[in-house]
Amino acid sequence: MAPYQQSILSAEDIIKNYPTSAGELRVLRGLNLRVEEGEIVALVGASGVGKSTLLHIFGALDRPTSGKVYHRGTDIFSLPDKSLAPFRNRAVGFIFQFHHLLGEFSALENVMMPALIAGTNNGKARKHAGELLERVGLKERLDHRPGELSGGEQQKVALARALVNTPQIVLADEPSGNLDKEGGEMLYSLFLELNREMGQTFIIATHNLELAGQAKRVLRLEQGVLN
Repeated sequence: MAPYQQSILSAEDIIKNYPTSAGELRVLRGLNLRVEEGEIVALVGASGVGKSTLLHIFGALDRPTSGKVYHRGTDIFSLPDKSLAPFRNRAVGFIFQFHHLLGEFSALENVMMPALIAGTNNGKARKHAGELLERVGLKERLDHRPGELSGGEQQKVALARALVNTPQIVLADEPSGNLDKEGGEMLYSLFLELNREMGQTFIIATHNLELAGQAKRVLRLEQGVLN
């Protein structure tokens, strides 16, 4: 298999079109990308240019119109649908702009959820979730529900949840979009710390050019391709 396909994640000739009343809307137009293990890659570009679409394809939440996405040499969209759910649960961690925390559960329970879905026993999931929440500075907030947490604290819970299954790659979609300047800087500091200490790979879509500049590589999405 070509070395290009052996990267932790690579995309080849990704095209994504959406049908509209005026005809097909072309969002991604033959896009290519190669990400190596341990990289932090920032994706920048105007609103509506397709950054979220691209992350959804990388994480198998959406399929490209054509093209291939490889994870460690495996074409993920050649897998049967029943294999994509475990891939999303174990190999990839997602952080979204709007947290998507479950309001009726505590911070600890929110972080435990993906581990329980993956089959981890309750005790082990609880222990690891607690360790991650302590790592992100929420040791005293384990039993608080999302509505009792600030926006920055909720985003830290979302980060811990994304990491609970020790994913090989974390996809973050505008993770600082609802945070103030200080909160955004703190979140990116956590990304950098996890990258240094754990070799965690991140692909981060963001409007914040100042924070994007802290990534190891910054790519701009324009007219459906990366530059």
